Amino acid sequence: MSTILRQASVVARQASRVRTFASTTVARKDLVQDIYLREIKAYKPTPLAKDAHVGAVKQFNLPPTPKAPAVPADLASELSTYDAAEPSVATAPVTSASSEEGNGGADEFLNFLEQDLPKVVHHH
Repeated sequence: MSTILRQASVVARQASRVRTFASTTVARKDLVQDIYLREIKAYKPTPLAKDAHVGAVKQFNLPPTPKAPAVPADLASELSTYDAAEPSVATAPVTSASSEEGNGGADEFLNFLEQDLPKVVHHH
């Protein structure tokens, strides 16, 4: 323990020899900052009138309440007519195979993706 105290006192003496100059800061007044702070502290905002929002904000009106959908009175007869009806099928226009790209649709695009990539020819 005594060796640690001895080493600390030696370090303290060496540090006091190194610092031979005074390091006090010069107190300068910043006049602009003082004026600015004084004006900020003295500022009093004008109070707004109670009806200042009129004309700037729309009046809120609740939307009308939605009505519940009406269930048909004779649901069984409507379901039976739906089951008896023939489904309407849209016929797709027949496309002819053309040599132009982009006109073949999904099948042509899938065939294009399944093709092997062309081999790269390296020129020496």
